[in-house]
Amino acid sequence: MSTPVGAIPATALPTVAPDWLALRATADDVARSHRLAAELGALMPGGSAVVHDLGAGDGAMVRWLAPRLPGPQTWVLHDADAGILARASFAGLAGGAGDPIEIRTRIAPLADLPVDAFAGAAAVTASALLDVITRDEAGRIVAACVAASVPAFFSLTVTGHVRLHPATRADAAIAAAFDAHQRRPAPGRDAAGPLLGPDAVPVVVGLFAAAGWHVRTDRTPWRLGAADRDLIAAWLDGWVDAAVEQQPALGATVAEFRARRVARLDAGALRVTVAHEDLLAWPR
Repeated sequence: MSTPVGAIPATALPTVAPDWLALRATADDVARSHRLAAELGALMPGGSAVVHDLGAGDGAMVRWLAPRLPGPQTWVLHDADAGILARASFAGLAGGAGDPIEIRTRIAPLADLPVDAFAGAAAVTASALLDVITRDEAGRIVAACVAASVPAFFSLTVTGHVRLHPATRADAAIAAAFDAHQRRPAPGRDAAGPLLGPDAVPVVVGLFAAAGWHVRTDRTPWRLGAADRDLIAAWLDGWVDAAVEQQPALGATVAEFRARRVARLDAGALRVTVAHEDLLAWPR
């Protein structure tokens, strides 16, 4: 991995806890769209390919997708957090036919993404990113893809649909407050406007469609059960805490709600579905 250059800017995306990325990795890999990944591979030219991964984090998208793409690959990992990129591990990683993989990094905020950022690339990817950026940042990404005429595969964008089984009357209120939290003004960059949250996929589909591109989506939900106890516990804490931060009046009822949910979780009797969508866009 090449050495990142430059400081983490004040307008960086919120940092993500490495432990959370590790917890969700298996559920993410199960959920991702194999169909859209295969279609992306078919769109790429033969020979060596440069792939840009946005909000790359610890490299999970690279580890999952690189073996599904043809030929030697150079992955350019974009993230505003140099620390999380430093934790990325790619030992033994190879392309679909055992081809070599080279890793490079770029530390910069998406708000500063230049329109020629993807010149010469064969593909652009991202995972769990679109819902935590603004419309302007999404517009910059789409504009750069269009300028380079390069296909884009965006995986695991939340859609706002959550189902817990068994259900309770409090679920809907917490879900609504959480979705409002997802649409809050961008943390640390208020002038940039609100985050896209669960509106991200339709917004990005619209931006690509306005450019005359093909767009295809695929539902990619997490379906979590007894074997996912630790992930459900961490997700539940984050879901409830964000809801209360957005709507403090919920605090009076959340303690009992959380206690009952954890009791069911510990008994192996709680199932959770968290909806996501994957998106593939390519030029006509």
